[in-house]
Amino acid sequence: MTSRGAGEGPFFWPSGGRHWGSQPTNPAGLYDRLIILRWIILRWTLGPRRGRPCSAGPVLRHGKDLTPETEIITEQSIVALLNPLGRFGVDLSLDRIQRLLQALGNPQQRVPIVHVAGSNGKGSVCAYLSAVLSQAGHRVGRYTSPHLVSWRERICINGQPIAPADLRQRLQQVIGVIDPDLPSPTQFEVFTAAAWLHFAASAVDLAVMEVGLGGRLDATNVVDRPLVSVITSLSREHWQRLGPALADIAQEKAGILNPGRPAVIGPLPAEAEAVVKARLQELGCPAVWPAPALALGGGMARYQSDSASLTYALPFPGEHQLINSALAIATCHQLRRQGWSIADDAIAQGIAQAQWPGRLQWVNWLDAQGDPHPLLIDGAHNPAAAQFLRRYVDDQLALRGQTPQTGEAQAGDAANPAPRVLWLMGMLSTKDHPEVFEALLRPGDSLYLVPVPEHLTAAPADLAAIAQSVCPDLTECKIFPSLAEGLAASARSIAELKILCGSLYLLGHFFATESFTAAA
Repeated sequence: MTSRGAGEGPFFWPSGGRHWGSQPTNPAGLYDRLIILRWIILRWTLGPRRGRPCSAGPVLRHGKDLTPETEIITEQSIVALLNPLGRFGVDLSLDRIQRLLQALGNPQQRVPIVHVAGSNGKGSVCAYLSAVLSQAGHRVGRYTSPHLVSWRERICINGQPIAPADLRQRLQQVIGVIDPDLPSPTQFEVFTAAAWLHFAASAVDLAVMEVGLGGRLDATNVVDRPLVSVITSLSREHWQRLGPALADIAQEKAGILNPGRPAVIGPLPAEAEAVVKARLQELGCPAVWPAPALALGGGMARYQSDSASLTYALPFPGEHQLINSALAIATCHQLRRQGWSIADDAIAQGIAQAQWPGRLQWVNWLDAQGDPHPLLIDGAHNPAAAQFLRRYVDDQLALRGQTPQTGEAQAGDAANPAPRVLWLMGMLSTKDHPEVFEALLRPGDSLYLVPVPEHLTAAPADLAAIAQSVCPDLTECKIFPSLAEGLAASARSIAELKILCGSLYLLGHFFATESFTAAA
């Protein structure tokens, strides 16, 4: 599995990875070294404007004892350790990770955890939880995946990503105990073992652990008594590995539940809900199913339960954050029942300070002349996430005086009306392309398609054919060989809204290579 806090002034790193299309393999790591060198030069010569995701993400910045040269070497060495493991792909099993952890002294047994699974929303819930627990005075680890730009983003303590030298050391420790006579662990398993090792060695009070894929056989599922298990949502994501039906996927997600341990569950489709409820009853898990918070307007929300009420500011847009924040608050209440000190003020302040870049995030992309162009960026890499994004876009159109379904043009003429929405997209080949397009595209929209660099990208020409069959009344459907060229073309469009989406890896490439500022 190849390659995503409260803090100030985020700074992301470039990541190495597989190449897309027909590019040759890179055993010597030359491509990795060149892109990392380019990134450091830009960062030090242009300052924070380039590649800075607008105060919304983990803090990755230059340490006092690091020069650009040593940072290049350290990041390059991390990539060099991980890349050879990529060939082992995804192989869901607990045997290898348990063998690794046993050889390392079972560090996971020294880390109390909140375990978070789900098809969508788990990253936001992890961001809320880690920010709240940090605000409450706890030393809290956070493990999430994938990363946007640097592997270091995946392992954080109190919002601070792991130091490059520390990550390299942890990875070397894990790789050093791999038995060459047994099946090799996967890249994700090695990295997860490094996270367990780091959290144990750093003596965190607790860690918020996000499931990588599924739950039952995920490398994070190695703790018998989690403090709380959370299932945020469930959709037909990764059905190729988890099973074709929602019930199959629900069975895998419910695999993180443990006998007698409390659970917090988000709204689920009926078929999935029945499976999860049966598992909860079988294991005797006390469960809470919180309702979404109430939107109060002006970015404020109110959480309401039988025993508690809390008003707070939401840092992220989108109606789905009403349930994500409610799940985080309900989880905090479960922790509080177990004796953890988490005041209501800490919950409200922590949620308000949470950061999770690349999710409904507004930026101004700067062209070659430095002129700003408003751009909405979001992963929207599966149908459920795409539906959330489309609803948000329709809300934005309504605020601008357009009807979401028919959108009266603000420019152009009757013969050539201006498109309401321009989608700049790239997707991985493994995603459900027709379903994502069905959720996003409407007649009159424009679609610009680009490859996802360094990953197993879907061919833009193939995506164009699918999109035009799903929505034949697009104003235009164009293909560009790179994100940079797609961005330049989008800047010339008179579309009302412009959105970059389809892949978190594509957003990571944007953060690493493009100039932008925070939108007002």
